Amino acid sequence: MRLFFLMAAATLLPAQSPYTLLIKGGHVIDPKSGRSAKLDVAIQGRRIAKVAAGIPASQAARVANADGLYVVPGLIDIHAHVYTGTGAKALTGDSSVYPDGFSFRSGVTTLVDAGSSGWRNFEDFRQRVIDRAQTRVLAFINIVGNGMSPSGEDDNAEMQADQAAAVAKKHKDVVVGFKTAHYAGEGWPSVDGALAASKATELPIMVDFGFLTLNRNLRTLLGDKMRAGDIYTHCYSGHRGELGEDGKVNPAFVAGRKRGVIFDVGHGGGSFYWNIASPLTEQGFWPDSISTDLHTGSMNAGMKDMTNVMSKMLTLGAPLEEVIKMSTWNPAKEIKRPELGNLDEGAEADVTVLKLEKGRFGYIDSAGASRTGDKKLTAEITIRAGRVMWDLNGRAATDWKSFKYQKRATRP
Repeated sequence: MRLFFLMAAATLLPAQSPYTLLIKGGHVIDPKSGRSAKLDVAIQGRRIAKVAAGIPASQAARVANADGLYVVPGLIDIHAHVYTGTGAKALTGDSSVYPDGFSFRSGVTTLVDAGSSGWRNFEDFRQRVIDRAQTRVLAFINIVGNGMSPSGEDDNAEMQADQAAAVAKKHKDVVVGFKTAHYAGEGWPSVDGALAASKATELPIMVDFGFLTLNRNLRTLLGDKMRAGDIYTHCYSGHRGELGEDGKVNPAFVAGRKRGVIFDVGHGGGSFYWNIASPLTEQGFWPDSISTDLHTGSMNAGMKDMTNVMSKMLTLGAPLEEVIKMSTWNPAKEIKRPELGNLDEGAEADVTVLKLEKGRFGYIDSAGASRTGDKKLTAEITIRAGRVMWDLNGRAATDWKSFKYQKRATRP
């Protein structure tokens, strides 16, 4: 009899929802798995619990309406600058931005700082920004000791591969490679230094090629120096002969791709031009990854944000599925973080819900030239580790009439 009463009482208890959040009714694009279909995504705590069609809303404590939208892995921006707060008038300070203010609103859950800090000041960057951000922040370490500081990046004595490698090994949970940028001298000390640090850690390098000379050219960089898995950023800048005078893709680009070199957009304030990107993509030279080169000079100019750069690739003719791949699974592989950029069951629940609008939209390049496109991507919802961090139109929120407001405390 006692057992009967216990069982009866148990049936009167409210059933616990198996999922904390259900993203329902959207079209899932998950490049890793190849899924592209109308599916629901269920989240439990910090993890993706299930991806399937027709998951009942009653099984979730909270439901996000994604009807008519695209549900994709959290976007990964592998070229950004977020080492700020130091007071320096450089990318090691005022020219960088705090990550949380610019990531979630554009669908980004992972930002990779591209060499703002070097081996001398990386630990300050980590405690000042990385460890305090809700955005996942990873980093390429600059081969120059103080990174992109007011002193510049041309001091050969500051290019110490052993020091950079030691810092990377100590902070291997957040360091994904090494960066060389803006070098204006002769020879290859910055690239060779980054390569030496890379060989000691088995991490890739990212190259912002800096300035060309007679002996410093793309043929040598992409044919002799960079290896499979290394990343050439600013691939549509045109500053380094990416497009030949004959209007054809530089043969060094073709050779580099055959060797396995990665080509990244890195839009920035001065590295994306329609008259370069258009002929290169028309000839079939598409980027492997889309990134912003986010900083104060780019976000208020032509670049704006991640979804704006993705929309530009749509305007150039890239299929939506490829644009998503360039913004999620490809960059995850490039930085050797295969646990990111996918919607695997059990993966950390970084999810972005995108709206694809069709109409007439204007896009600006780094020179200020405009081009009209008929598609535009907007981040509707951004979820980081199972938490809704951005909800543009309240799709994951409870209507105010049924919302249980907390009673405000009054002062005695």
